[in-house]
Amino acid sequence: MREDVTRIKGAIAGASESSVIGVGSGGSFTVASLLCNLHETYTGRVSRPSTPLEIICNPTLASSSPVFLISAEGKNPDITEALKRARQHSSRPVHVLTNRSDSLLMANASQLSDVSTHVFELREKDGYLATNSLLLDAVLVARAYGELDGVADALPADMGDLRIGSQSIAQWIESATSFVEAATQRGAVIVTYSPLLHPIAADLESKLSEGALLHCQLADLRSFAHGRHLWLAERPQDIVVLALIEPSLSKLWSKMRELFPREVPTFTIPLSGASPRDLIAGLVGQMHLVQAIADKMGKDPGRPDVPQFGRDIYYIDLPKIIPLPEARVPAEEQSKYDVLGARWPSPRKRSVMARARDAFVNAITQQPFRAIVFDYDGTLSASQRRTAPPSEQILNHIKRLVEADVLVGIASGRGDSIQEQLAAVLPEEVLSRLFLGLYNGGWIGSATSPPEVPKGTVEFLSHVTRITRKLQLLGVPIERVKATHPYQVSIRFRDGLPTDQMWFVVADALRQAGLTTGTLFRSKHSVDVLAPGVGKSGLIAHIIQHEKVDPHQVLTMGDQGAWPGNDVSLLEHRFSLSVDMPSRRLDRGWKLAPGHKREVDATLWYLDRFKTVGSGRFRFSLSNEPLGDD
Repeated sequence: MREDVTRIKGAIAGASESSVIGVGSGGSFTVASLLCNLHETYTGRVSRPSTPLEIICNPTLASSSPVFLISAEGKNPDITEALKRARQHSSRPVHVLTNRSDSLLMANASQLSDVSTHVFELREKDGYLATNSLLLDAVLVARAYGELDGVADALPADMGDLRIGSQSIAQWIESATSFVEAATQRGAVIVTYSPLLHPIAADLESKLSEGALLHCQLADLRSFAHGRHLWLAERPQDIVVLALIEPSLSKLWSKMRELFPREVPTFTIPLSGASPRDLIAGLVGQMHLVQAIADKMGKDPGRPDVPQFGRDIYYIDLPKIIPLPEARVPAEEQSKYDVLGARWPSPRKRSVMARARDAFVNAITQQPFRAIVFDYDGTLSASQRRTAPPSEQILNHIKRLVEADVLVGIASGRGDSIQEQLAAVLPEEVLSRLFLGLYNGGWIGSATSPPEVPKGTVEFLSHVTRITRKLQLLGVPIERVKATHPYQVSIRFRDGLPTDQMWFVVADALRQAGLTTGTLFRSKHSVDVLAPGVGKSGLIAHIIQHEKVDPHQVLTMGDQGAWPGNDVSLLEHRFSLSVDMPSRRLDRGWKLAPGHKREVDATLWYLDRFKTVGSGRFRFSLSNEPLGDD
């Protein structure tokens, strides 16, 4: 209860407009189920708890939803492989919730771009069933959702204040004595539950099964009616029934129990609702019930004798034996289909798309280039780590190109913060030869010349500022409105919030005020409204005009290439490459990098295939092997 949950609350708030995928095994699957359950309750977004194997076998599950991977110790090879495949197949946020800062999982997370880690160190060592870490992480998640909902006392300060119905947990466990005895004698239990309490049922099944205590079946109250009752009819001496109930289904459970054969013992976990407090009470209560069953059987489920074959199964090297799923359509074609909305089951003319791809590849690989213009966030720098400069690998490629006399430009919606970042990591002789187009190309100059923003205001931008601040007061999840006259107004949203939906909110507000939406663009974190005549293409035009470069000898690269993406003017240039979302035009703006490489990883893949050829020129090749220089 004393842990700082600010960052995990921010992650959840950022995912509030989306479904989420929660991933975990064993006790961590319970936390994943709890997270998805609460997310559905508070946001209405259908969310899915998954095992790591589900993500490994079908990583596209992670392609359209934020992913929360949960692992107490981070040593499970399954969760590590799930992390890699989720990150490779998704441009949405990926979060890791763990209790060990030094682990295989954390080591892999540090090597992947745009993975947010949330570490809550476990003070008490876990046993086999991981009850300490499970309860720690469950309380943190429950607190986060409760506090985001504005409930200051969503959870009590002490576990002794948790209640099951009107009883303390100790009182409730004492009333379970006869049921525990019957369950241990019969060896099997059916757990029937309210769907709102599924995380508790999932954890109960996990502990009874992993502790080899009882055979356990799960079925919600209506699924039970579809044949599960035959166990009661044909094997009444071999089964007991445990019900997890909240008030909305209490009458249904009472009616069902009246109809059961009398010789079948039943017991109830009656919770007051499905709030964070109720779910934590249920989790703690069923842990005590499992302990009572284990005590009756004379077993310690926290310290079993794990056989060697079990350890060997646990540590199977999954990447070596589970290949990546094969794509039904080449990744570069699929990205074009996706941005055009031509998804399954739309009939698609593969030959048309394949010919367009081949024509583009043929043209771009034959063309020598003198200049390249990059987007910054999401292309050269990880889009979710705005305070970090480009990686050393990216910087080395920039230096290589500049030292070969290639003209290098960087266009960004940001201002002088980019100059500060680059000045800290690049030598003066490289900086002085970089072209910058800051404020979405409104200001153009050298990386060593601080931008001088003209004084005065643009009436259009003043209206935009006023309108968006009114939206902020209404509760639209706007984090910041920053006006930079005479270039743009930048509207920043909560981290993780999909700006494709927020763009429409801002666009509609401008439309209602009679303002144009033609200069309204979005990145992954903000919406920018540009003054007339401002655009990233201004940097391309500057290089062409001032350096006397043939337009076809300029290559551009960005991550948001489809309108209203803020790289649309970059990726509508004749020779352009996408690192994430391609242009909708078939003759340019393709994402040719492998499907599992996005953003900075895709940029590096391209840069590895740039070969300098003589003074101030380079070529691009799709060779499988990275190219060297002359």
